[in-house]
Amino acid sequence: MSEEPYVEGVGLRKAVKIVDSPKILADPVRREILRLLSIKPQTSTQLAERLDLSKSTVGHHVIVLRRKKLVRIKLAKPGPHGIMEKYYEPVALVFIEDYNHIPEELKKYFLSIHMERLRGVLSALQLIGDMASAFQIIRKSWEQTVKITSDFDLLSELGEESLKYMTQVGQKYENMMTDLDEETLLTKIYSEALRLIITSGVWGKVFANISEISTLIVKEKNR
Repeated sequence: MSEEPYVEGVGLRKAVKIVDSPKILADPVRREILRLLSIKPQTSTQLAERLDLSKSTVGHHVIVLRRKKLVRIKLAKPGPHGIMEKYYEPVALVFIEDYNHIPEELKKYFLSIHMERLRGVLSALQLIGDMASAFQIIRKSWEQTVKITSDFDLLSELGEESLKYMTQVGQKYENMMTDLDEETLLTKIYSEALRLIITSGVWGKVFANISEISTLIVKEKNR
């Protein structure tokens, strides 16, 4: 089985891998395995202990991730009983599903993940005070700019847009190496995607009516 070569560096890792078979990331156990391996290389036994799952179950998921070239063997060394143990690591720090290849039946799953992440990013950026006030202001601007329906869900709409833009921004990082941790890099990518969203199309018009966010956009562009 051919695997992407391990690139030795001083704390540097490949930043992003765009996953063209998003279904593999729809399994929460696999997502957690990738998260744990991004912290440090681990064996199937160690992962099983942390996930409170059987070694065979974890082993199956690792095999699937290796087959799709999302994880690789970093090293192998004898364990406590002299048995050679393989330590796995992810091929990249952050995995982003390719929006154009997400099956229709899985879009709601990925949308829920992005909506939750957006809450954190918007909160971290502190666009406008507390989140409740922020969404009220954004929704009011949307009502003034775009015809709104009774079932309109602001966060869901933003989440749908982020699904598209995350792929676009992520592609820029695919060939980069980074010394950032996963959370910092992910927040950076989400922030860039969000800036693209709020400066283009109908969202650009909506956010242009909000002075606090317009000021933030100008500051970010001048960095």
